[in-house]
Amino acid sequence: MFDNVCKFLAENFSEDYATWLLGRPVTLTKLSPTELSLEPIRADSLILEQSEDLVLHLEFQTEPDEKMGFRMLDYRVRVYRRFPAKTMHQVVIYLKPTKSALVYQDSFQLGETIHRYRAIRLWEQSSEVFLKSPGLLPLVVLTQSSDPELKLRQVAEVLETITDNRVKANLMAATSVFGGLVLKPELIKTILRSEIMKESAVYQEILQEGEQRGLLKGERRGFLKGEQIGLLKGKLETIPLLIKLGLTIAEIAEELDIDIALVDQFVANQNN
Repeated sequence: MFDNVCKFLAENFSEDYATWLLGRPVTLTKLSPTELSLEPIRADSLILEQSEDLVLHLEFQTEPDEKMGFRMLDYRVRVYRRFPAKTMHQVVIYLKPTKSALVYQDSFQLGETIHRYRAIRLWEQSSEVFLKSPGLLPLVVLTQSSDPELKLRQVAEVLETITDNRVKANLMAATSVFGGLVLKPELIKTILRSEIMKESAVYQEILQEGEQRGLLKGERRGFLKGEQIGLLKGKLETIPLLIKLGLTIAEIAEELDIDIALVDQFVANQNN
């Protein structure tokens, strides 16, 4: 789900991300991986956007990946093959603190070939820039701070000044999802208004993703009972994210149209 939220933000607030990463508010449009000559390695985590003269490639990571350097080189070559005249900017954005040295890797060497890219660790970034741009607000809670709760309260104050309810709902839901990486759901719920989040595209995406996962699992089983079991499992997998959005067990059961006892049991198992 983090991949989908990151894509939503980068695609809907592309100028905010361009200003942050490129230093200027470039108007960007989505570049589909299918426009490249080969099948993508991990299309679920890939964000490609373009203007007339450049391509911005973003990878948001919750965990280090030892294959990241090769993936950067691979996509650089693919984009060059398709758009040889365009400059390409590649950035890996790490969301969660780790002791792994992999998050400091910003180059890949294969024989005499050396490819370089940018690696940004959010927990080392000042929150000031992020607080000034709507599309970056959900990331504030992950920036440099000894008190992420305070950062979340700062974001909540800024969100309340947004007059477009649709934009506010989407940013609030995204903030809640990222906040779940560093704060407890109960605390997030006291700071962000969950009733507004239900109106967001991010919230609907969570519900749809759970249903799609379930249908896929059911198809793999290949029979009616399997489809029903798969659909239920897919819905259950969305529960942790819905909890991060501040929903109660009763509200989750109603939204997913499943028995409240199943939700209660799932939550209890997760906490053990």
